[in-house]
Amino acid sequence: MTSPVIGLTGGIGSGKSTVARILADLGAHVIDADRIGHEVYRPGTEGHASVVATFGPGVVAADGSIDRRALGAIVFRDPAALVRLNALVHPLIAAEIQRRVAAARAEPGAPPIVIEAAILIEAGWRFFDRIWAVMAPRDVAIARVMAERGLSREEVERRMAAQASDAERRRVADLVIENDGSRAELGARVEAAWRTLGR
Repeated sequence: MTSPVIGLTGGIGSGKSTVARILADLGAHVIDADRIGHEVYRPGTEGHASVVATFGPGVVAADGSIDRRALGAIVFRDPAALVRLNALVHPLIAAEIQRRVAAARAEPGAPPIVIEAAILIEAGWRFFDRIWAVMAPRDVAIARVMAERGLSREEVERRMAAQASDAERRRVADLVIENDGSRAELGARVEAAWRTLGR
C-alpha cells in the first residue's frame, strides 16, 4: 500500500509544529516545509540570488545568509512584496518536497508522510492525499508567538493577516485538530487523527 501523504497546516502560533512532533513520535515521516524554505535560499543557491536581486543587499546578514527578520519586515508590510517572494520560493520548496516524498515512499514499509506546511493553502499545493489543519484560539496563538519569537502584537497580527484565515483552512481540511486545551488533550486528538490512517 502506498504511504498516504498528509498536508499538515495551521496558522502562526497554532501549535502545528507540536502536532508534527507528536506525529513523528507516533511513527510518521515528517517533512518540514519551513526548513526547506530556509534551505532553498542558502548562500550559493538560485533562491538566494533571486531574493537578493529582488529585495536588495539589505536582506543579507553578516554571514552571507538571508536575514529572515529583515526580509520579514519588508514582506509583511507590503502585500505586493510578499507575492514577489512567494513567486520566487514556493516553486523551489514544492519541487524539493515532492523529491523527498518520492524518496520516502520508495523505502520498504514506508510510514505515512506528513508535510508540515504553514503556507499549504496560500501556495496552492495539491500534492496531498489529505489535509489536516491545527487550530488554536487567536489570542492564545498571538501570545505564544510573542513569547517565542520576541515579536510585538502588531508584528504577529501582520503575519497572521498575510496567511490564510482559519475559516479558509477549515474549508479545505479533511480533518481539524483543535488545540484549545492542554498538551495531553492535544496529544489525544493527534493520536485519534493518526488512527484514521489505519496504522
